[in-house]
Amino acid sequence: MSKKLNIGLFGFGVVGQGLYDIIKTKNLNLEIVKIAIKNPEKKRSLPAEIFTTDKEEILNNPELNTIVELINDTEAAFEIVSRALSTGKNVVSASKKMIATYLNELIELQHIHGTSLLYEGAVCGSIPIIRNLEEYYDNELLHSISGIFNGSSNYVLSKGYLENLDYDTALKQAQDLGFAETDPTSDVGGFDAKYKLIIAASHAYGVIVKPEEVLNIGIQNLTASDLQYAREKKLKIKLVPVAKELDDRHVTMFVLPKFVNETEFLYNVEYEYNGVTVQAAFADQQFFFGKGAGGHPTGSAVLSDIAALRYNYQYEYKKAKGKKDLNFTNNVELNVYLRYEDEALVEVLNFKHIHERYHSDSYKFVIGKINLQNLIDNQLLIADNKAFIAFADQLTGVSLAPAVKLTAEVVE
Repeated sequence: MSKKLNIGLFGFGVVGQGLYDIIKTKNLNLEIVKIAIKNPEKKRSLPAEIFTTDKEEILNNPELNTIVELINDTEAAFEIVSRALSTGKNVVSASKKMIATYLNELIELQHIHGTSLLYEGAVCGSIPIIRNLEEYYDNELLHSISGIFNGSSNYVLSKGYLENLDYDTALKQAQDLGFAETDPTSDVGGFDAKYKLIIAASHAYGVIVKPEEVLNIGIQNLTASDLQYAREKKLKIKLVPVAKELDDRHVTMFVLPKFVNETEFLYNVEYEYNGVTVQAAFADQQFFFGKGAGGHPTGSAVLSDIAALRYNYQYEYKKAKGKKDLNFTNNVELNVYLRYEDEALVEVLNFKHIHERYHSDSYKFVIGKINLQNLIDNQLLIADNKAFIAFADQLTGVSLAPAVKLTAEVVE
């Protein structure tokens, strides 16, 4: 029989309200006892007595055995979650930046105190990717995980490609619908997708990487010229995080816009929807599709975690415990499209094996192979140049740089 969950909820925004809406339609063995909020003046849909502005009222209440954390302040979220785990309370969180930043510490806290932290709602909204990586693929060799992890940026890209809206107008529509924040940098800059990628990759490969080590370049510099090039080549542009195992010692991760062709699952993922492609050694290619933004889709993932806690479910982090020599690297080569203005940028980025190049007064681009670390080192220069860069893996994909290959062969 499931145990009764007495819940303290932190945050009552879009996801918090969505979660509450779903719970009230169910007859589950749980109750939201108290909700911590930041703004007591804001009009709420529930009686005032259920709310508090004092976090201690929840964290110090011995009657509450479960904490649900849905706030957007990274440091405050970590304090809430770490304190709850340390005092015997299980936690469900949807704070992807906090989890990606402090994942090692959070795993250690669970181990020390025997508590459970679940976070399906932090990655790709309603898509159950974490539980699948943790359970279904626990003994599977995964070649890669990639996809559309951010509904806001995908909405903007769909509006531009399908409806010919300019970037600013499409972004404003996404903000008006609540898909993008007032400050959209995390979404359109690829930060949000990067946090989700780091969390997913930790379950897929057992490699935990700090966010600052992973490249993310977003769609802010997208222009009509880039979209026109994609149309002419019968491609679409999507913002795609990639985690790829290169050999038995190396895994790489990055977030870049990507040219997607019509044979790929992601080609038909539009607007606020997300899609995750898992390439496995034995299961081959599998695809997960669902809404990645909105209160009810994300709330449903949060509720799934809450329901699992009634039966004492925990992530086992099997691959992290079992990994031996697999290490993260940025020393890889990949094919990219670069639309630029300053010729000096092409020289600095040191393109190799150039496949295509075009030069006119209004539009210049080059497609060729480049080292990922070189992109990281010159990220500010790319941004200052208003250049647009996209992953073009239809050519030869991603491979270890020659120096890394040579080192691996020498070790063997």
